[in-house]
Amino acid sequence: MTRKANEKEVLVCPVGKVCMDLEKKFGKKSNFFNHLNQSHIEVLKAVRSLVDERIEDLDRKKSAKDKKKMTAIKVE
Repeated sequence: MTRKANEKEVLVCPVGKVCMDLEKKFGKKSNFFNHLNQSHIEVLKAVRSLVDERIEDLDRKKSAKDKKKMTAIKVE
């Protein structure tokens, strides 16, 4: 091993590296980064909508299952 023991190897995501390079060149106030931030928000909203739909689906299945368990009782 040619590296010193105290040196740490840093792994960088290629996409993150590109974004860091663009940030250095254009700054965070550019339209590019405004669009990236907005897309980040949209992705999170999309995930939230999927989670909400799944919760509603599970609630519907549970209520349908609960209705099947009910039986009529004849009262005299």
